[in-house]
Amino acid sequence: MSNSLGPAQRRRLLAHADGWIALGFGSGLSPVAPGTAGSLAALLPWLALRQLSMPAYLAALVLAFAVGTWACGRAAGRIGMHDPGAFVIDEFVGQWAALLFVAQGPWWGVPAAFALFRLFDVWKPWPIGWMDRQIRGGLGVMADDAVAGFMAAGWVWILLHLV
Repeated sequence: MSNSLGPAQRRRLLAHADGWIALGFGSGLSPVAPGTAGSLAALLPWLALRQLSMPAYLAALVLAFAVGTWACGRAAGRIGMHDPGAFVIDEFVGQWAALLFVAQGPWWGVPAAFALFRLFDVWKPWPIGWMDRQIRGGLGVMADDAVAGFMAAGWVWILLHLV
């Protein structure tokens, strides 16, 4: 995964709605750690998402995954890159998945979910690494982060029930 976008690629992305979505509404343009910046930016809309019932929250996740798949596929084709580091809508979805069980939990659930998601997203244990290497297109951009998010959610659920 390449992290650098040239000026012309940035302009092409920012000229279309799918580019804005893929870039996490600009958070992926952070010059340092765009994935972490996208994960942090995802916390702002999560403050509203956490008010939803579990079925509505899951529906919002599915919708965000579908829109992200579409946006990343179109935006990647426009700039001729598969999964540039600036594409962080997948971090939004992965972070929201990681936060699945912490909406009404203790304060430490949020940083735990954040850290576990970032760990699994960077480390890429199986099947995350396999998905990252094997699945192409917009689905490939989104799938590994969604699985990393749900893995993190599982560990957060365990922590919430142990502590």
